[in-house]
Amino acid sequence: MAIVGKIKLVLAGLILAAASGSGLVCAKAPVVPPDRGSTISVVEIPAPGSQTYALIAQGGPFAYEKDGTVFGNRERLLPIKNRGYYRVYTVATPGLNHRGTRRIVCGGKPREPDACYYTDDHYASFRRIVP
Repeated sequence: MAIVGKIKLVLAGLILAAASGSGLVCAKAPVVPPDRGSTISVVEIPAPGSQTYALIAQGGPFAYEKDGTVFGNRERLLPIKNRGYYRVYTVATPGLNHRGTRRIVCGGKPREPDACYYTDDHYASFRRIVP
């Protein structure tokens, strides 16, 4: 390969690296549809989660300010719905002084959700909650 060709190849690599570092170009994993067969029963959720689940039907009170706020489903792992359909609630992790990674996300009316999902990895995966 001629030296000019090598220089062009190196420059192209540098431009691509700079663009991806700036957020102009990013490689995203393909959107994977949720595994609709993956479920968890209320009794299988860690104890603070079953308490949170019960509070959702009661309308609170919730321990965290962000509980009950709109969940955007940007990960697109839950069924696609209009913005405002999903709400998120924290499942406390004993021993942590922050919200941790565990959440319950419910869709539908706040006190009468159509479906709720549990995640223990901060929205990387979800399991539908079954009573």
